[in-house]
Amino acid sequence: MRKNSIKNTRINEEVLRALSNTIRGEIKDPRIHPMTSVTSVEVAPDLKTCKVYISVLGDEEARKSTLAGLKSAEGYIRRKLAGNVNLRNTPELTFISDQSIEYGVKMSKIIDEVNKNIRSEEEQSDGENQDGTAGEDYDES
Repeated sequence: MRKNSIKNTRINEEVLRALSNTIRGEIKDPRIHPMTSVTSVEVAPDLKTCKVYISVLGDEEARKSTLAGLKSAEGYIRRKLAGNVNLRNTPELTFISDQSIEYGVKMSKIIDEVNKNIRSEEEQSDGENQDGTAGEDYDES
C-alpha cells in the first residue's frame, strides 16, 4: 500500500474523526485543555504506528499539560479507537504538538493591524488633499 493511496487517506480521515470525538467528549483528564483539537493524523501504511498532530489554543503550559494528559490516556484512547474504527491492527499513537492554528491566528492579527494602519494613512492623506494643503494646484490661465 502506497503512503498516499486512497485507502490510506480514508483510514487517516476515519482515525482523525474517531480521535477527535474521543478526545473532545470522552476523556475527563483535567490536564487536557478544553480548546484542544486534532489537526491531522498520519497512519503508517502497515497500520502499526500513527502520528497524531494536536493543536492547543493557549499558552505553553497548557500545551505541555495537554500532551502529558494525552500520553497518559494513550491506552484508553487506543482502546476506543479499536472499538470505533475496524482495522486489522490498532496503531500505536504518538502525540505531536502542532502550532499551525496558533501561527495562523497570530499572522491574521498582524495582517489586520497592517491593513488598519494602511487605511488610517490613506484617510489622513485624503484629508490633506481636501484641505488644499497638500496636492497639486492647477492654474487655468
